[in-house]
Amino acid sequence: MRQIRKYGFAMGVVTLACSGALAPSQAAAQSYPTRQVSIVVPFGAGSITDGMARVIADKLGPMWKQTVIVENKPGLPGTTSVAKSAADGHTLMLTSNGHTIAAVINKGIQFDPVKDFAGVTVIASVPLVAIVPADLPAKTLREFIALASASPGKLNFSSAGLASTSYLSAEIFRQQAKINLVHVPYKGVPDATTAVIRGDVQMYFAPIPNARELAAAGKVRALAINSDKRAPQLADVPTIAEAAVPGYKYESWFGLMAPAGTPRAILTKVSQDVGVVLKMADVGDRLEKYGSIPSPTTPEQFDEIIKSDTERYGKVLRDAGVAAK
Repeated sequence: MRQIRKYGFAMGVVTLACSGALAPSQAAAQSYPTRQVSIVVPFGAGSITDGMARVIADKLGPMWKQTVIVENKPGLPGTTSVAKSAADGHTLMLTSNGHTIAAVINKGIQFDPVKDFAGVTVIASVPLVAIVPADLPAKTLREFIALASASPGKLNFSSAGLASTSYLSAEIFRQQAKINLVHVPYKGVPDATTAVIRGDVQMYFAPIPNARELAAAGKVRALAINSDKRAPQLADVPTIAEAAVPGYKYESWFGLMAPAGTPRAILTKVSQDVGVVLKMADVGDRLEKYGSIPSPTTPEQFDEIIKSDTERYGKVLRDAGVAAK
């Protein structure tokens, strides 16, 4: 009996010790945030990423009773600044899945896309539509593939840049369809879109609102969408998988991250609060204007997505012969 009592006493001490060890993290989450929160966007003002960040910030500020600002810090310097920020949840970053290939296309990068960041939650997925010039002699995706196969290296596709979702979507399509298309990068969505309207390039993967508007005006033809199911806004446009390339898969996401080492309790709180925001009707309406679909996750789920996408897209770029510059 004495041994049992001693064991029970010892277990009580251990339990108290463990509870004490957890208390600071839990307390930090309960009081978070204690000051202004910055959401860094490594893209310029007016981008889809910037718009999403402002939608989220507008709601989190009143919810947290703290100021939540959006800081545009385009390019690697913006992402690097977040990686080196204090891991206390007061600096966050909203970025696209182009983040996962940063180390593949840039030399001397000062952060690790996986190790230096902690996932908070995916904000939304953004399906893209393969559009072609209105006068291109290919009315279906299968016909486009046949046209490209008959003239290897003669057809081009535009993108908003090497790390953009429009590039990754098209490159994965090119590889899986086994066709030779030439990549023509532009400095942003407007220029990449104009190029396909003018016929300077023969394909571009555009957000749903842009594709729908241009197709309705007869300026382009929408051939297929890169999501795993059709979009209600373009119900007559098939998915790439059903149109011509079975097994095609590309998930373009935009997500919220924090510096590595941010307490798990804080990550969970932010994730849950953003999840509440994404269920608000007016937020859904605003995100729909970007052609996006709210897709919240847990921090653990997002960590796994970041890790697996970094591996997958790194291989896609290496297979494409892309070298770091």
